[in-house]
Amino acid sequence: MRLYLDTSMVIHLVERSVPEQEAILIAALNERAARKPLLCWTELTRLECRVKPLRERDKDLLSCYDMFFSQPAASHVPIDKTVFDLATELRARHRLKTPDALHLAAAIEAGCEEFWTNDHRLDAAASGYLHTVTL
Repeated sequence: MRLYLDTSMVIHLVERSVPEQEAILIAALNERAARKPLLCWTELTRLECRVKPLRERDKDLLSCYDMFFSQPAASHVPIDKTVFDLATELRARHRLKTPDALHLAAAIEAGCEEFWTNDHRLDAAASGYLHTVTL
């Protein structure tokens, strides 16, 4: 099972700054544990997650992100021309912001079954491609 976590989901997992959100996210992951989920991400996700620790010179938090992105249960999804083309279509059709369109297109092209986000605006854009899990 391939799950794409948008940046906000990765931040909740790594930073644990919102305990209620983290608890919901962990519970949802545990529900899927038997299916051995592979957590998918792109370099865009990595970029967005690393801004805060770099800006704040927080080496410990940066290290936590580096560990997350290097774990065996996390899979890098490349953003190539096909992803950009689909993102362009999604952005035009659903008026998405460029990063949202790229995340969603990457998940679709990678064959993810679920797209995890906290942004309900992506539900309609994902419809027909994959299931969104909005936490």
